[in-house]
Amino acid sequence: MQQPELTLTEHRPFQTQRKDTWWVQPMAVFLGLGLFIVYATFRVFEGNHFIHGPYLTPFYSPLLFIPKHFPELFGPESDTVRHALNHSVFRSTMPSWIPGIITPAVLILWAPLGFRFTCYYYRGAYYKAFWADPPSCTVSEPRKGYRGEHSFPLVVQNIHRYFLYVAIVIVGILAYDVWKALWFDVNGETKFGIGIGTIILAGNVVLLGGYTFGCHSLRHLVGGVVDLLSKAPIRRNMYNCISCLNQRHMLWAWMSLCWVGLSDFYVRTIAVTGWQDYITF
Repeated sequence: MQQPELTLTEHRPFQTQRKDTWWVQPMAVFLGLGLFIVYATFRVFEGNHFIHGPYLTPFYSPLLFIPKHFPELFGPESDTVRHALNHSVFRSTMPSWIPGIITPAVLILWAPLGFRFTCYYYRGAYYKAFWADPPSCTVSEPRKGYRGEHSFPLVVQNIHRYFLYVAIVIVGILAYDVWKALWFDVNGETKFGIGIGTIILAGNVVLLGGYTFGCHSLRHLVGGVVDLLSKAPIRRNMYNCISCLNQRHMLWAWMSLCWVGLSDFYVRTIAVTGWQDYITF
């Protein structure tokens, strides 16, 4: 029986037989991540308007040093400098040997950004949205070869499991920032209170915690080293809890990303305008 002759069609980028709007999701990811990257880059190198009263934006937390220009700009005895020094780990300005382009955010943002950049979900998201690798299921790529993540530079993505430990520490530091955001200066006295900024910063910790503690690497760390979870009840409960968060890992990832941007935007807004948010004592 004679078999029909099969011929390969010419490879064309984004070639597909799909009739649905497959490009909507990668386009939305491209716009969402692109907007956040532009805003975050601006804020990281702005080096100002990151603190107002007890509120410290998560983009600059942990605050190792305060900028060199703060004492001259606000006055060495100003409330802004005092609150900044209170948040500062080393309780001093940036060392003179550090170039002026290096802001306090540059010193610490490598950690949370590295955790997100190497995240299993985000890798799949920005591979599609920015590199079209692939653009979507059953859609032709704009390249003919496939190298995977076994060669440089993508082999560096395996460092995600180590960024996890740093990310957990940062969640704890941000929780401590929320504690500090509960204490306000009122007529020369420190009083306990809850402001809009306190609620926003607390929400940021909750969402970042849901994203961080639902991490695939943490799930494997807790439950991947035992053969029978039924014989390790504590590990089993932890594994089930992490798995519950992991089921909505994409949702936690986007909610926490948007909320950390909102937290920074709110602190910057009241720092620039001098607005006093509503506080309940």
